[in-house]
Amino acid sequence: MDSITSRLRRPGTAIAGSAGVALLLLGCTGSPGLGVVSPSPTASVPSAASGSASGDDPWDGQVTADVEVVMQELPVPWGLAPLPDDSFLVTMRDSAMLARVHPSGGADPNGGVEYLAWSSGAQELADQTVADGEGGLLGVTVDPEDAGPVITIFLYRTGETDNAVLRAELDLDSGVLRDLTTVLDGIPKASNHNGGRIAFGPDGYLYVATGDAGDPANAQDPESLAGKILRITPDGEPAPGNPDAGSPVWSMGHRNVQGLGWDPSGRMFAGEFGQDELDELNVIEPGGNYGWPEVEGPGDEAGFIDPVAWWPTSEASPSGIAVTEEAVYLASLRGERLWRVPLLGEASAVADGESPGFGEPQALLEGEFGRLRAVHAGPDGELYVLTNNTDGRGEPTTTEDGRLVDDRMLRVTLTPAE
Repeated sequence: MDSITSRLRRPGTAIAGSAGVALLLLGCTGSPGLGVVSPSPTASVPSAASGSASGDDPWDGQVTADVEVVMQELPVPWGLAPLPDDSFLVTMRDSAMLARVHPSGGADPNGGVEYLAWSSGAQELADQTVADGEGGLLGVTVDPEDAGPVITIFLYRTGETDNAVLRAELDLDSGVLRDLTTVLDGIPKASNHNGGRIAFGPDGYLYVATGDAGDPANAQDPESLAGKILRITPDGEPAPGNPDAGSPVWSMGHRNVQGLGWDPSGRMFAGEFGQDELDELNVIEPGGNYGWPEVEGPGDEAGFIDPVAWWPTSEASPSGIAVTEEAVYLASLRGERLWRVPLLGEASAVADGESPGFGEPQALLEGEFGRLRAVHAGPDGELYVLTNNTDGRGEPTTTEDGRLVDDRMLRVTLTPAE
């Protein structure tokens, strides 16, 4: 499988075709407006209409989005992870199912669902997953070194007493899940603020986003796994180089992180839900404290790291994020839009390890498809987006004859606006 950074490509032409799917039954304080800051005191942050600091990159301005529905009728999808053959694994929060979606499979998006036999690992996963409010079967990621047909996957699930990260083998030819193993447990759970996004970083270690489990004090408690971003080995041990050698904690002071990603320079981003005022996009530094519950949004307080972009909670509620060479994209639930934050900087400088600044955020797909849960950059630069209107908080779309079409996977092709 390609490395994480090699998949961060500039958007290009989308793949033609429709979709097929095989379902594996696996069982805020501050300004009220949006804002953006640059981490560099010398970098200019132009408006979207004025172009970039370098003045010659069309992706630093606004873009237009062309959307194709490639799958429908997905029941409460949550996590999204690419597979070696350019298909995707999708978790279903409430039913504890995994779906394998083929965006170029050629099937009608209203059909193409093949139910496969239960395996012992699938049954075990379903038995130990408890769907309660925002909890259930949440994040999923794939070992980036695996090329198939047997791959190692990692899952984040809510159980009776905690949230946990699980590892399993998945045979892509047979659809059998086996050797389900808990690698990290004891993550506090609640009916909300469970975090749940997991991803491999460019360094080969597993990053785990957790929520404060409804208790804001957890976020500032270094002994609690709640309200943190964790960094672990595939066996669940604290990864080498963590701020505290005996702890999996990578950063703290988070309310509810559900999006993780890295740009080509290796800089880590996280999307975070605010409470009443401001949602955040943060650049994550090892050992950093992001302020919750003392600060929501930019606070300019000693000891806390401010976000690089922020939005009113009514316009965002960011869940999954995707990072390409040209922008950070945030799938927003309450805001019902896909936010784009341009990355500004010379490509040669980024290749040398310099971190680009940020341009003015742009809203895409606003109100067109309802709540957006996850987004991932595809192999040819297109974006794949999961809607989330069947989770009890949205308004599912139906056809004129009453047929449910939500939830959906969208393929989004972006081009620079003229």
